Amino acid sequence: MNVSRVATICAGVPTMNNTLLWRMQFKVGDPVAVLNFSDTHGATSVLILRDIEMQRAKQTAAMDRIHCPADFTPDGGLSGDRETATAQAAAECLRREGITRVIADRSLPLIFAEFLQRAGIAVECDIEIWVADRRQKNEQEIEHLRESQRITELAMKLACETIATAEVRSGGVLHGDGGPLTSERVRAAIDHFLMDRDFTNPTSIIAGGPAGADCHDVGTGQLHTESPIIIDIFPRSRGSLYWGDCTRTVVHGEVPDEVRAMHESVRRAKAAATGATKAGVTGEQVHRAAVQVILEDGFATGLPVDGSPRSYCAMTHGTGHGVGLDVHEPPLLDMNSPELLVGDALTIEPGLYRRDIGGVRVEDMVIVTEEGCVNLNHLQEGLTWT
Repeated sequence: MNVSRVATICAGVPTMNNTLLWRMQFKVGDPVAVLNFSDTHGATSVLILRDIEMQRAKQTAAMDRIHCPADFTPDGGLSGDRETATAQAAAECLRREGITRVIADRSLPLIFAEFLQRAGIAVECDIEIWVADRRQKNEQEIEHLRESQRITELAMKLACETIATAEVRSGGVLHGDGGPLTSERVRAAIDHFLMDRDFTNPTSIIAGGPAGADCHDVGTGQLHTESPIIIDIFPRSRGSLYWGDCTRTVVHGEVPDEVRAMHESVRRAKAAATGATKAGVTGEQVHRAAVQVILEDGFATGLPVDGSPRSYCAMTHGTGHGVGLDVHEPPLLDMNSPELLVGDALTIEPGLYRRDIGGVRVEDMVIVTEEGCVNLNHLQEGLTWT
């Protein structure tokens, strides 16, 4: 009989639930359950997954005990549905251990809660469980992030130099390799580069001109000289599963004075935010450091409203976010953000946007330390790439 009568559960599909992947350190594409409780041998971790994965899990997964659902068949048998069977087995395992209360994180699928409750086990959601643990990256995780950022920077260099060295044709349209240079062509070049290095890549942002005024517009169509082009690349290593995330802004040819002023303010805001980053300060303080520079330089913050001129120029988002097994993790660098922790991996990415010209954003990734932070980026951050 379990002494504490309390357990924790994390369940789902590890390739879709990164908290679960982080806890078990094992990749699998089917439903699993990770249970933790105390027994006569002390703290015990139990992994329940498909029988055909058990041998591989025993070699890799960081678990004390590894079982398949059939090891915990309840009265009435197991469902033929894999997720249902895993939920049934998890509930039966805990019932046999005498567990009466389970604490789950925010990601627990409802089907697991349902079968736990059917077994007479109370389920509680702790919205903060494992969040701080995941934020505090260990040395291996930091090395994974460092490598992902290195490859991301190589892809960024390729994209920025491709744009900067393009030819100019009629109407200021950029040309390269026998045709107009488009967002789609640059994006494809990035994709191929990253695929060759065993990275998956969501749709990179290649947003030229006014499209860049929407910070998440991915960009389409022809690219033009003397116009800011935001490039935001955030690929994931197939090996480590950790993400890179980097943004630069490039201008082909002459840089307009308005864009130069925006860029200088963004660079100063990034430097101020980076300088404010260390363990114990809040993400809000880091964000305010960036905002202070933006405001001092005569720009605004917040989205435009009805009646705002197209020349309205503002920082319309927070200063950054956590990154790791997810490309967007806690904490945000924004208002009401919590204290930073040693090992937090953060992007610092202020930006300025105006609808008649476009946008400027520069983004680095840093690791929080007691004294400050370590910047994982080494790539230049100017507008000119020739």
